[in-house]
Amino acid sequence: MMKQLRCALLTGAAILMATGVTALAQDNYRFALVPKAMNNPFFDLARDGCKAAEAEMEGVECYYIGPSEHTEQEQIQIIQDLITQGVDGIAVSPSNAPAAARALKAANDAGIPTMTWDADLLEQDKEVRATYVGTRNYDIGVNLAKLAQEMKPEGGSICLQSGGAAAANHNERLQGIRDTLSGEESAQPPGERLAGANGWTEVDGCPLFTDDDSAKAIQQMSDILNRYQDLDAFISTGAFTQWSDNAYRQAIQPYKEKLDSGELVVVVADTLPMQMQQLKDGLSHGQVGQRPYDMGYKSMQILKDLAEDKSVEDPIYTGLDVCTQENADTCLAQSQ
Repeated sequence: MMKQLRCALLTGAAILMATGVTALAQDNYRFALVPKAMNNPFFDLARDGCKAAEAEMEGVECYYIGPSEHTEQEQIQIIQDLITQGVDGIAVSPSNAPAAARALKAANDAGIPTMTWDADLLEQDKEVRATYVGTRNYDIGVNLAKLAQEMKPEGGSICLQSGGAAAANHNERLQGIRDTLSGEESAQPPGERLAGANGWTEVDGCPLFTDDDSAKAIQQMSDILNRYQDLDAFISTGAFTQWSDNAYRQAIQPYKEKLDSGELVVVVADTLPMQMQQLKDGLSHGQVGQRPYDMGYKSMQILKDLAEDKSVEDPIYTGLDVCTQENADTCLAQSQ
């Protein structure tokens, strides 16, 4: 009888231990943060925020993985691989919004919570992800346009430079620029091409699409400035033109007198360290910055809530910093 009781107690203890181990295992999460490209300093800041959350949150791993360079197909393949690996959640900055929506739906079908950051899905696909965390991208365009308007109140010739043609976030920024400069609200991104409204006209050959390639972006800018010697404004919806600091400086230096006089206005999205120094050195007139560190940090918190079946807000905006040469020392908000 004692032997049977001992066996029963041992069996019960084993069950409790196994249950405890299972519960512990369920509290350890591996969440993937997928950027558009890993050679982009903007996304490096998101990685840093993600890793900071990992250090602060017990049982959470930030798995930062993405294409080495901006490649839409590679990003989709990475998402598919993450599904196969069975990660506990996926946060992606979509390079190609429709393709990303299909990949995230497959993740949902596999029981994996998903969200977007930095860039979102198209309106008709947003139900696929639980939420979006990042910038209200239309507002980036609005603020870039306002900076140009302050220096060129009567308008002028302009070239717009964007990321990928299928990137929803950059198309929303283009729409914000065009709507603000024209004074007319367009139906959908990327907005209506500027053709004289409020004095603004987009030159032939623009908008430019960089595919987040810095060398390509700088060459595009150089070609346009050389082709249109009387161009009034150049606006870029991302940091790609400026994050290769030396190359940007060499490309823009021949136009320094025009920048100083205001004959040529250059405003660019993002406020990476090299961009802020360029602004202070008079090599741009304004920067509209996002908060990528916060995007990475908050993505881990959100995915943990989703993994634990908690509700989350949608969308979650992280704010903007609008910087000029006059306020460059004080315009940046403190991140997490």
